[in-house]
Amino acid sequence: MSETSPALAREADRLFAEYLDKIERSVGLLSPEQLWWRPNPHCNSVGNLLLHLCGNLSQWVLAGLGGEAFERHRREEFAAVAGDDVAALLHSLHEVVTACRGVAGNLTEDDLRRTLRIQSYTGTGFGVLLHAVEHMSYHTGQIVAIVKQVLGDRTGIEFYPHLK
Repeated sequence: MSETSPALAREADRLFAEYLDKIERSVGLLSPEQLWWRPNPHCNSVGNLLLHLCGNLSQWVLAGLGGEAFERHRREEFAAVAGDDVAALLHSLHEVVTACRGVAGNLTEDDLRRTLRIQSYTGTGFGVLLHAVEHMSYHTGQIVAIVKQVLGDRTGIEFYPHLK
């Protein structure tokens, strides 16, 4: 086995943990109303993005790479205008990300080379894992931006104080 598989697994693990920490620290500041706030009907709330991350990561990593059975209801992730509270949604995301970290840590070279079809996309296991990490990064940024928009300077969010 080459070093690609273990190195990729370590980096995916590190990034999944980093993004989850940023989401938990940010979303934990929101009230139930702020969790489901949308600036307009064409935008997503933080609640929608949390539901979406759980669905996407479960479909791509847990089912796609890990082989778990999963039935996704993608439209419902974005249609929700209310639902679970902050603690419940963060708990769900934490569970999904923890499971994704486990799958990533057990990937072999063959898993990374294998061709997979997820949604309407075809790619290698390597590409699927990169997609999942990138996708979580993208939505982490959106979530943090929404929290800062809603709370303003009351957030106190500082992820890189050592760079000041």
